[in-house]
Amino acid sequence: MTIPFEELKAELLANPEVRAEYDALENEYAIAAELIRARLRAGLSQAELAARMATSQSAIARLESGQTLPSARTLLRFAEATGSRLQLRMFAA
Repeated sequence: MTIPFEELKAELLANPEVRAEYDALENEYAIAAELIRARLRAGLSQAELAARMATSQSAIARLESGQTLPSARTLLRFAEATGSRLQLRMFAA
């Protein structure tokens, strides 16, 4: 029996401990999602982007998975390689 992803996600997030961990990762996943969008806008595969950044495809995959938080220098290199402009903003909580 297969459970649809959204149903499973809702069931798991009903647990307050799981929800707290999920929410704690929100910023990391937002960064990862933005990196993926920039790469796709540029029409690049992970391997092509890696070549432009002089790194490995697996390093790009780690950045895009949210497993690795990029440094400011890496974000700048990523932006340049994808023809993007990096913009960093902070908002009052």
